[in-house]
Amino acid sequence: MAQTKTLQRQIAELALSKKAKDVAIMDLRELTSMTDYFVVCTGESETQVKAIADAVMTGMQELGEKAWHVEGLQNLQWVLLDYVDVVVHVFHKDARMFYGLEKLWGDAKVQKIVDRKPRAASKPNKARTGASKKVGLTEK
Repeated sequence: MAQTKTLQRQIAELALSKKAKDVAIMDLRELTSMTDYFVVCTGESETQVKAIADAVMTGMQELGEKAWHVEGLQNLQWVLLDYVDVVVHVFHKDARMFYGLEKLWGDAKVQKIVDRKPRAASKPNKARTGASKKVGLTEK
């Protein structure tokens, strides 16, 4: 298995590639022997939850890592992907609030992961910018 620290970071980046929200890595090494880390993230819809889980599974398979156990793909409210040293929890936004995993493991060190990739600027809608010609602005 890949180095655990690298694996958790790669999983977080794969989740972010599908625009996962509130991505967090929870360090459980001092709290339990069942796993070293949780990677927890949120999808806004069932479709996004599935896309995040699929991206993680596919990305990990490409790195030669296969999930030891998978649960929740039928209901898409809470998908669990167990990579032994790292367990991934992909929650639907309502389920994450309901189960409160971060509160349950409140003694864990938590690292919030944010997407630092720049987003392309959106182009202005011509219907909304039509008035700009009246005030002397030009469109390029």
